[in-house]
This record gives sequence, structure tokens and C-alpha cells, in this order.
Amino acid sequence: MSDDKLWNREYWKVMTSNFMLFFAFYILTPLLPIYLDAQFAADKHMIGIVLSGYVVATLLVRPFSGFIVDTFDRKRVLTLCFFVFFIMFAGYVGAGTLLMFAIVRTLHGLPFGAATVANSTVAIDVLPASRRNEGIGYYGLSNNLAMAIAPSVGIWIYHATGRFDLLFWLALVIALAGFVSSSRVRLPERRRVIGRPKLSLDHFFLGRAWLMAVNICLFGLCWGVMSNYVAIYGQEELGITDGTGLFFMILAVGLVCARLIGSRSLRRGEIARSGLRGVIFSSLGFVLFASGAGEWGYYLSALLIGLGNGQMYPAMLNMFIGVARHDQRGTANSSILISWDAGMGLGILLGGFLAQYMSYAAAFGVTALAQLVGAMLYGVATCRFFERRRLSPAVGEGDGQKRQ
Repeated sequence: MSDDKLWNREYWKVMTSNFMLFFAFYILTPLLPIYLDAQFAADKHMIGIVLSGYVVATLLVRPFSGFIVDTFDRKRVLTLCFFVFFIMFAGYVGAGTLLMFAIVRTLHGLPFGAATVANSTVAIDVLPASRRNEGIGYYGLSNNLAMAIAPSVGIWIYHATGRFDLLFWLALVIALAGFVSSSRVRLPERRRVIGRPKLSLDHFFLGRAWLMAVNICLFGLCWGVMSNYVAIYGQEELGITDGTGLFFMILAVGLVCARLIGSRSLRRGEIARSGLRGVIFSSLGFVLFASGAGEWGYYLSALLIGLGNGQMYPAMLNMFIGVARHDQRGTANSSILISWDAGMGLGILLGGFLAQYMSYAAAFGVTALAQLVGAMLYGVATCRFFERRRLSPAVGEGDGQKRQ
């Protein structure tokens, strides 16, 4: 029974390092538009271009990250990527021009993209096979919590001190803590795959999951607009000057509740159904958010989006893993992250463009439409697509138990 223990020591280490990774990154996310405006007088369109740079870099590195993680020692890959991710935060402090800041932000996307792939693949490795679906669901809670709580912390610190440099140094320290945690993970010995081709397209992107990739891209677009422009939208369109921190706290509550509820469904194998519930909740939340219904709609939408994404994303991650062989776990992880980041990048660019030439209300109106299109695609086609291509669990087994 000890082999089936979900919350084992290595799983806790991976969860902790993942939380620190995302916390360090997202403590700055909602404040960077304000920083670029205040420090460099950047207009809305330029802000969108600068902020989307890291997404472009992340997209470039993630296909290769999946291949590298599946091919080389995952522990070494993870620690190297995490170290570079940690040290890059010092660049924000030294960036004295908009161009330098854009370069640092873009380059930061490289270790961020590689580390997220490596860490999530390591999480799958340390999970017992019998608890894998459930464990993947809980694992996502670590980055969802960080993405929800970190912006609130950052906003609170900024309002209390007015110092962006303090936030940059804090992110550096948190990333260092994550690096230390990741360096202490012990992995099971991996079974070597005999006769695997040295180079093929499925080393870089999981073609079997192409429709799911399109679907998660649409959902990523919505998250990209919301997470990057919610603070300015609340100030300029709704007159909510200090409610962004509370928005992300409510979002975090929704994410936690959804993960706890959804993990039970994942344990029973109800992957597609759990995802459908999440898609419906998210759709209601984005439509309400775009409606401009005032403060009550603003905060209720945060809860609905949290409840939705907290069930949708782990379900779709399990769907990607479910159509992949055991030697394609890194590729499956990189594929869903590539798709999510592609959507986020489009969302950041589109949101900045629409805000510049129309309004933030228009940007979130388009966001709600994209979410509804994604919801219809999921319900009509993606669930059946997954069930037709789902592999037997036995295909994903074969890892040893010896620790490295």
C-alpha cells in the first residue's frame, strides 16, 4: 500500500517547487502594465507587445523541452532550467530602458517554459500509477494557487510600498527557494525505450492531441487577457481602484474548491465530464465579467472562472497524458503548455490591440466570445475525440521504483 501513497515526500517537493516557480513569475504579472506605463511611458499597444515577448520565447522552447525531458536526465534538466529561471529575475532590476526590459522579459520565457515542462513531467514520474489521474489534478493546484495568490500579494506590496524594485528582489528570493526544492527531488529510475526513433515529429508535439490543443489554446487566450489586464480594466471601466487583490483571492478560492472536487471525479476516471463542468463554469464567469455588471459581477466572475479553470485544466492535462505513451510524457506536457501559451500570447496581443484602438470592455467582450466558442468545441467534438484516441493505462506503465 505504501507504493500507492499519493502524498509522498518527492511529490511534496515537486509541488513546492512548482508553486514557487509560478509564484515568483506571477507576483509581477498584473503590475507589469502599470510599471511599463509609469517607468517608460509605454502606450497600451506597446505594453501588449512587451508582455507577449515571454510567451513567444516560451513557445519556441517548449517543443524542444518535451524532447529533452523525455531523452535526458530529468533531474538535471529541471535543476538547470530552474537555476536560469531564478537568476533571470536580477535582470528586471538592471533594465533601465524599455528595450532592455523587453529583452529580459522575453529571455525569461525560455527557462520558464522549459522548467514548467520538466517539473510537471517529474510530478508524473513520482506519482504511483494507481493515483496518477488524481495526483495530476492536485499537482495543478500548486500553480493555480500561485497564479491566483501571487498577484494579490504583489498588488498589496506595491500599494503598501510603491516600490517595484522590492517586488523584483522578492521574486528572485522565491525563485531561489523553488530551485532548492527542485534540486532535492529523487526520481524513480526510468525504463529505457528500445527501438524508439531518434527523431520524429511526436518528440516535439503530440499530434494525437491536435484537437485538444486547439481547444486549450482558446481557453488560454481568455486567461491571457484576464490575468494581464484585469487590474486596468477594473480601474478604467468599472471604477474599482483597489479590488484586484480581492479578485485574485476569490479566484484562488474557486480554484482550490474546484481542484478538491474535480480530483475525486478524476480518481473515478470521469475525465471528460469533469472538464465539461469546468468549461461551463468558466464560460459563465467570462460572460459575466465582460458584461460590466458592476462590483458584484466583477467578484462573482472571479469565483466562477476559478471554479471553471480549476476543473477544466487538470481534466485536459489528463486527456493529453491519456492519449500519449509513457515515453511521451514530456511531449504531452509540453504540448498542452505550448497550446495554452499560444492562446495566452494571442490574448495578450489581442487585448492590448483592442484596448488601444477600442476599449478594455471590447477586449473582454471578445474574450467572452472566445470562451463560448471553446466551450462549444469541447462539448461537441473534443470529448469524443479524446475517447476515440485514449490509450490503455497499461501503455503508460513500466517505470521502476528505484530512486536516483
